[in-house]
Amino acid sequence: MADHDDTERSLDPSQKRLDEALERGDVVKSQEVNTWFVIAGAALVLAAFSGSMASGIATTLRGLVANSYAIRVDGRGFLDVASKLGLEIVAAVAIPLLLLALAAAAGNLIQHRLVWSPQALAPKFSKISPLAGLQRLFGKQALANLVKGLLKITLIGAIVVALLWPERHRLESLVAVDPAGVLSLIQSLTLQMLGAVVVVLALIAAADYLFQYVQWFNRQKMSLREMKEEYKQTEGDPAIKAKIRQLRTLRARKRMMAAVPKASVVITNPTHFAIALQYDRSMNAPLCVAKGADAIARKIREVAGEHGVPIVENPPLARALYGTVEIDEEIPPEHYQAVAEIISYVMRLNRTFAGRR
Repeated sequence: MADHDDTERSLDPSQKRLDEALERGDVVKSQEVNTWFVIAGAALVLAAFSGSMASGIATTLRGLVANSYAIRVDGRGFLDVASKLGLEIVAAVAIPLLLLALAAAAGNLIQHRLVWSPQALAPKFSKISPLAGLQRLFGKQALANLVKGLLKITLIGAIVVALLWPERHRLESLVAVDPAGVLSLIQSLTLQMLGAVVVVLALIAAADYLFQYVQWFNRQKMSLREMKEEYKQTEGDPAIKAKIRQLRTLRARKRMMAAVPKASVVITNPTHFAIALQYDRSMNAPLCVAKGADAIARKIREVAGEHGVPIVENPPLARALYGTVEIDEEIPPEHYQAVAEIISYVMRLNRTFAGRR
């Protein structure tokens, strides 16, 4: 049971996991959003540029028909006519096509930033595996696509019927209407249908994007084991880090013990705390060169005794200094007077012993 919990992907992904997914090209992408941008762009192009496009193409074709008798269609002449006709048609539809291309690109950019991932282009066995193909065919994504397809067909069909049914008698009489009037009616109905389709597809695209995001987020979830492995990779193995901290502590303790013989006095609790202070007249205030509690305090007293460093018992001062001063720091001003009295006492003793010798 514990092993099952350790491998179950139930934890939210870390930022590193999300970044790795982006590098693989695994991003949130809804095809319905792309479709909506293209359809909306087409509706915009038709509403804004249909007149100019039709006019430009009509002018080109009118000139072609009016001068048909003078056009040579043999050999090089036919290629020249086809080339000129193609350029004029492209010029008439260039801006609308550019807008459609921008709309298609915007459909991708609004979902995620540009991603270049060689991993996504690499061949994968799962893409040609029959089992993987069956899983894709009958998976959640396939079911969602089926539901979306049926929903779009139903809604768009209903929109077409709702718009064209009131116009059925008018459409029947178009056989006797001037072609210019037919085109105007068709353009009006097309814009109405496109507008309604854009609204419906916007709702479908929003729902599909939410579905794709949930699917993508669930794919990125991590198990407890994966979280631990990632922590080891980014922060380091906790056991190794603990060993490094232990080695650093030992080295710092050795350096501290090496500084005890240079101390002017060691103030003790007498058994729980020991603080070694160094002072000479060139200093602004006494300096703490070593401090410790319990076993470390005993070691400081032993080293001080071996090197003849005076040891003075003052429990209140020892406790106060242990809690307020760090190694290689000067003592706080509030302890100047008490420490000065002790150092003066030690200096008097040293002078007395020196005189006797």
